[in-house]
Amino acid sequence: MADSFMGKAATMEIPINSNGETLAEDDSLEQAAKIQWTLDEKDLQQVMVSGPNLNETSVVSGGYGGPAGGIIPTSSIKDLRMKSRGQGVGLVSSQSAARMITNQNQTDQPFTGSGMHHSNSNQNMSVEEANRGVAVEKLDSVKKWGINTYKCTKQMFSERFGRGSRTVDLELEAQIDVLRDTKRKYESVLRLTSALTSHFYNMVQTQQALGDTFADLSQKSPELRDEFGYNAETQKLLCRNGEALLGAINFFVSSINTLVNKTMEDTLMTIKLYEAARLEFDAYRADLEELSLGPRDAATMVRIEVSQQQYQVQRDKYERLRSDVTIKLKFLEENKVKVMHKQLLLFHNAISAYFAGNQQQLEQTLRQFNVKLKPPGSDKPSWLEES
Repeated sequence: MADSFMGKAATMEIPINSNGETLAEDDSLEQAAKIQWTLDEKDLQQVMVSGPNLNETSVVSGGYGGPAGGIIPTSSIKDLRMKSRGQGVGLVSSQSAARMITNQNQTDQPFTGSGMHHSNSNQNMSVEEANRGVAVEKLDSVKKWGINTYKCTKQMFSERFGRGSRTVDLELEAQIDVLRDTKRKYESVLRLTSALTSHFYNMVQTQQALGDTFADLSQKSPELRDEFGYNAETQKLLCRNGEALLGAINFFVSSINTLVNKTMEDTLMTIKLYEAARLEFDAYRADLEELSLGPRDAATMVRIEVSQQQYQVQRDKYERLRSDVTIKLKFLEENKVKVMHKQLLLFHNAISAYFAGNQQQLEQTLRQFNVKLKPPGSDKPSWLEES
């Protein structure tokens, strides 16, 4: 009974007004006291049994991240009770006050998970924007390529069927035709000299084999030793001179091959670029002329302005490539004359000296043109490669 009475005394409070006078108890206050007594009866009994006073106890909050580690002193609870009593609200238990403070602490805590999700979403958005930019750029390039191809194809068919006009540089076109005809003829010379080299190489190998056979027979036939010996020496001399002439012809073939397949081919590649630029220039010129003949409304004026800009770009490209072709044709002609003068002189002197049997003249010709002969047997594989 004493414990029960003390417990009731510890939890029951008499409300007073701001003047210190006792307020009359009404039904609402009694109901509030009964409800509050039911909620806090067990907690207060535990506190009374454990011994310490309410002034020395603390309430542990279930929240995390509070400023005091989740421990709430009872002084704050008393302040809340006094505040509630002064406003006439009613009694507030220690457990309810702790729950209110804990909820406040949890409300003040920042939510780090939303920040991480926000950063991830920003990264995903940046990656998507980059991919979208690349796709748009590719789409624009494909669109421009399609429009340019359509205009050039239209211009090409118009020129072929005689319906469209084309820009012609008569002097430059004549030089280009001469170059192409010269290249075809030089290719024929290259093909024939390569065949001559192959045939002459076989002849030299045959002469060498024939000389070895004559030399062997001169040793085995005493009665014909001198005759076989003379023929063996003649074939060996012809073989040496043939190897010298073969070196001169190989040098001639190599120089012609460089002139035809590198120098002339490079110029022809520039000519192909020039012709493609000429076709594009005429295509955009025809498109601008067609727009200029149409109505002059606002939309058409915008298209005409864009077409003029494109026409100017193609015109600059066409003039630049035409200048490049003119310069390359000039240098090609100078280089061709210089190279062919040297090579034709070498070919003539070497052929004349060989068939005249003038070994000294043939060797002098090779030294004059810095033709180096390969040592005998250099074309044959070594014994390591044969094994």
